[in-house]
Amino acid sequence: MRLERLTNNKIKIFLTIDDLSDRGLTKEDIWKDSLKWHQLFHDMLEEASDEFDLEIIGSVAVEIFSLHAQGMVMIVTMIEQDEDEEQFDDGIIEMQVTVDGSEDILFEFEDIEDVIPLAKRLLDAGINGGSLHSMNDHYYLLMNGILPDEVNMTVSLMAEYGVPSILSIHRLLEYGNEIMEERAVESLVHYFIK
Repeated sequence: MRLERLTNNKIKIFLTIDDLSDRGLTKEDIWKDSLKWHQLFHDMLEEASDEFDLEIIGSVAVEIFSLHAQGMVMIVTMIEQDEDEEQFDDGIIEMQVTVDGSEDILFEFEDIEDVIPLAKRLLDAGINGGSLHSMNDHYYLLMNGILPDEVNMTVSLMAEYGVPSILSIHRLLEYGNEIMEERAVESLVHYFIK
Protein backbone atom coordinates (compact mmCIF):
# COMPACT_ATOMS: atom_id res chain seq x y z
CA MET A 1 0.00 0.00 0.00
CA ARG A 2 1.29 3.44 -0.96
CA LEU A 3 0.00 6.72 0.42
CA GLU A 4 0.35 10.16 -1.15
CA ARG A 5 -0.96 13.47 0.12
CA LEU A 6 -2.50 15.45 -2.75
CA THR A 7 -3.83 18.52 -0.89
CA ASN A 8 -4.45 19.50 2.71
CA ASN A 9 -7.73 17.53 2.74
CA LYS A 10 -7.15 14.90 0.04
CA ILE A 11 -5.01 11.74 0.01
CA LYS A 12 -4.39 9.01 -2.55
CA ILE A 13 -4.08 5.37 -1.53
CA PHE A 14 -2.76 2.77 -3.99
CA LEU A 15 -3.41 -0.90 -3.24
CA THR A 16 -2.03 -3.68 -5.41
CA ILE A 17 -3.82 -6.99 -5.94
CA ASP A 18 -1.24 -8.49 -3.54
CA ASP A 19 -2.13 -5.91 -0.85
CA LEU A 20 -5.77 -6.91 -1.15
CA SER A 21 -5.11 -10.66 -1.15
CA ASP A 22 -2.78 -10.34 1.89
CA ARG A 23 -5.81 -8.97 3.73
CA GLY A 24 -8.12 -11.69 2.38
CA LEU A 25 -9.96 -9.35 0.02
CA THR A 26 -10.75 -9.19 -3.66
CA LYS A 27 -11.78 -6.16 -5.71
CA GLU A 28 -15.28 -7.67 -5.80
CA ASP A 29 -15.54 -7.27 -2.00
CA ILE A 30 -15.66 -3.49 -2.57
CA TRP A 31 -18.77 -3.83 -4.70
CA LYS A 32 -20.39 -6.09 -2.08
CA ASP A 33 -19.86 -3.54 0.71
CA SER A 34 -18.47 -6.29 2.96
CA LEU A 35 -17.44 -6.01 6.60
CA LYS A 36 -13.82 -6.92 5.62
CA TRP A 37 -13.81 -3.98 3.21
CA HIS A 38 -14.99 -1.56 5.90
CA GLN A 39 -12.28 -2.80 8.28
CA LEU A 40 -9.60 -2.34 5.59
CA PHE A 41 -10.88 1.16 4.84
CA HIS A 42 -10.73 2.18 8.52
CA ASP A 43 -7.22 0.68 8.83
CA MET A 44 -6.10 2.69 5.78
CA LEU A 45 -7.58 5.90 7.21
CA GLU A 46 -5.78 5.31 10.51
CA GLU A 47 -2.48 4.76 8.70
CA ALA A 48 -3.02 7.87 6.56
CA SER A 49 -3.94 9.85 9.68
CA ASP A 50 -0.69 8.79 11.38
CA GLU A 51 1.43 9.27 8.25
CA PHE A 52 0.18 12.75 7.39
CA ASP A 53 -0.84 13.95 10.87
CA LEU A 54 -4.48 14.39 9.81
CA GLU A 55 -7.53 14.34 12.00
CA ILE A 56 -10.17 12.48 10.02
CA ILE A 57 -13.62 13.15 11.44
CA GLY A 58 -16.96 13.86 9.86
CA SER A 59 -17.66 13.04 6.22
CA VAL A 60 -15.22 11.76 3.64
CA ALA A 61 -15.76 11.31 -0.08
CA VAL A 62 -14.06 8.23 -1.53
CA GLU A 63 -13.39 7.75 -5.23
CA ILE A 64 -12.19 4.26 -6.12
CA PHE A 65 -10.52 3.60 -9.45
CA SER A 66 -10.05 -0.05 -10.25
CA LEU A 67 -6.89 -0.55 -12.29
CA HIS A 68 -7.63 -3.65 -14.31
CA ALA A 69 -5.58 -6.58 -12.97
CA GLN A 70 -3.23 -4.22 -11.11
CA GLY A 71 -5.09 -3.11 -8.02
CA MET A 72 -6.92 0.06 -7.17
CA VAL A 73 -6.43 3.72 -6.39
CA MET A 74 -8.58 5.47 -3.82
CA ILE A 75 -8.85 9.23 -3.56
CA VAL A 76 -10.11 10.17 -0.09
CA THR A 77 -11.34 13.72 0.42
CA MET A 78 -12.15 15.02 3.89
CA ILE A 79 -15.23 17.18 3.44
CA GLU A 80 -14.80 20.57 5.07
CA GLN A 81 -17.03 21.11 8.10
CA ASP A 82 -18.66 24.48 8.70
CA GLU A 83 -18.10 26.03 12.11
CA ASP A 84 -21.85 25.78 12.76
CA GLU A 85 -21.99 22.05 11.96
CA GLU A 86 -21.83 19.63 14.82
CA GLN A 87 -18.63 17.57 14.80
CA PHE A 88 -18.78 13.81 15.27
CA ASP A 89 -17.21 12.98 18.61
CA ASP A 90 -17.89 9.25 18.55
CA GLY A 91 -15.34 8.40 15.83
CA ILE A 92 -17.95 7.70 13.17
CA ILE A 93 -16.88 8.48 9.63
CA GLU A 94 -19.58 8.95 7.01
CA MET A 95 -18.51 7.67 3.57
CA GLN A 96 -19.68 8.68 0.13
CA VAL A 97 -18.20 6.12 -2.27
CA THR A 98 -17.84 6.41 -6.04
CA VAL A 99 -16.40 3.45 -7.96
CA ASP A 100 -14.89 3.69 -11.44
CA GLY A 101 -13.06 1.06 -13.45
CA SER A 102 -10.36 1.16 -16.07
CA GLU A 103 -9.65 -1.48 -18.68
CA ASP A 104 -6.22 0.03 -19.37
CA ILE A 105 -3.02 -1.56 -18.14
CA LEU A 106 -0.31 0.99 -17.30
CA PHE A 107 3.15 0.03 -16.05
CA GLU A 108 6.12 2.21 -15.14
CA PHE A 109 9.76 1.45 -16.02
CA GLU A 110 12.95 3.10 -14.83
CA ASP A 111 14.80 2.62 -18.11
CA ILE A 112 13.93 2.10 -21.78
CA GLU A 113 16.22 -0.96 -21.60
CA ASP A 114 13.52 -2.60 -19.45
CA VAL A 115 10.78 -1.93 -22.01
CA ILE A 116 12.58 -3.37 -25.07
CA PRO A 117 12.92 -7.00 -23.87
CA LEU A 118 9.37 -6.79 -22.51
CA ALA A 119 8.12 -5.81 -25.97
CA LYS A 120 9.85 -8.90 -27.42
CA ARG A 121 8.24 -11.17 -24.80
CA LEU A 122 4.81 -9.62 -25.38
CA LEU A 123 5.08 -10.01 -29.16
CA ASP A 124 6.28 -13.63 -28.78
CA ALA A 125 3.14 -14.26 -26.68
CA GLY A 126 0.96 -12.81 -29.45
CA ILE A 127 0.22 -9.58 -27.57
CA ASN A 128 0.70 -6.37 -29.53
CA GLY A 129 -0.33 -2.74 -29.62
CA GLY A 130 0.19 -0.28 -26.78
CA SER A 131 1.62 3.20 -26.54
CA LEU A 132 4.91 4.32 -25.01
CA HIS A 133 5.26 7.48 -22.93
CA SER A 134 7.85 9.19 -20.77
CA MET A 135 7.54 11.51 -17.81
CA ASN A 136 9.96 12.54 -15.05
CA ASP A 137 12.76 10.27 -16.33
CA HIS A 138 10.53 7.18 -16.30
CA TYR A 139 8.90 5.26 -19.14
CA TYR A 140 5.30 4.11 -19.24
CA LEU A 141 3.78 1.41 -21.39
CA LEU A 142 0.02 1.71 -21.76
CA MET A 143 -1.72 -1.39 -23.02
CA ASN A 144 -5.37 -0.88 -23.92
CA GLY A 145 -7.78 -2.96 -25.92
CA ILE A 146 -6.26 -6.19 -24.60
CA LEU A 147 -8.51 -9.20 -25.09
CA PRO A 148 -9.95 -10.53 -21.80
CA ASP A 149 -8.15 -13.86 -22.14
CA GLU A 150 -4.80 -12.04 -22.62
CA VAL A 151 -5.05 -9.71 -19.61
CA ASN A 152 -3.44 -11.98 -17.01
CA MET A 153 -0.57 -12.90 -19.36
CA THR A 154 0.00 -9.23 -20.23
CA VAL A 155 0.08 -8.13 -16.58
CA SER A 156 2.33 -11.04 -15.59
CA LEU A 157 4.88 -10.25 -18.29
CA MET A 158 4.81 -6.51 -17.59
CA ALA A 159 5.29 -7.13 -13.85
CA GLU A 160 8.58 -8.92 -14.59
CA TYR A 161 10.07 -5.72 -16.02
CA GLY A 162 8.24 -2.85 -14.31
CA VAL A 163 5.72 -1.89 -11.64
CA PRO A 164 2.05 -0.96 -11.91
CA SER A 165 1.80 2.80 -12.23
CA ILE A 166 -0.23 4.83 -9.75
CA LEU A 167 -0.07 7.74 -12.17
CA SER A 168 -3.42 8.41 -13.80
CA ILE A 169 -3.58 7.90 -17.55
CA HIS A 170 -5.07 11.37 -17.93
CA ARG A 171 -2.15 13.01 -16.12
CA LEU A 172 0.35 11.03 -18.20
CA LEU A 173 -1.32 12.06 -21.45
CA GLU A 174 -1.53 15.70 -20.33
CA TYR A 175 1.96 16.22 -18.87
CA GLY A 176 4.07 13.37 -20.24
CA ASN A 177 5.70 12.89 -23.63
CA GLU A 178 4.20 10.48 -26.10
CA ILE A 179 7.02 8.49 -27.73
CA MET A 180 4.97 5.95 -29.69
CA GLU A 181 1.27 6.64 -30.09
CA GLU A 182 0.26 3.13 -31.16
CA ARG A 183 1.72 -0.27 -31.93
CA ALA A 184 4.55 0.38 -29.47
CA VAL A 185 5.24 -3.33 -28.90
CA GLU A 186 5.75 -4.04 -32.60
CA SER A 187 7.75 -0.83 -33.17
CA LEU A 188 10.14 -1.50 -30.28
CA VAL A 189 10.86 -5.01 -31.54
CA HIS A 190 11.24 -3.81 -35.14
CA TYR A 191 13.69 -0.99 -34.37
CA PHE A 192 15.68 -2.42 -31.46
CA ILE A 193 15.72 -6.21 -31.72
CA LYS A 194 15.86 -7.10 -35.43
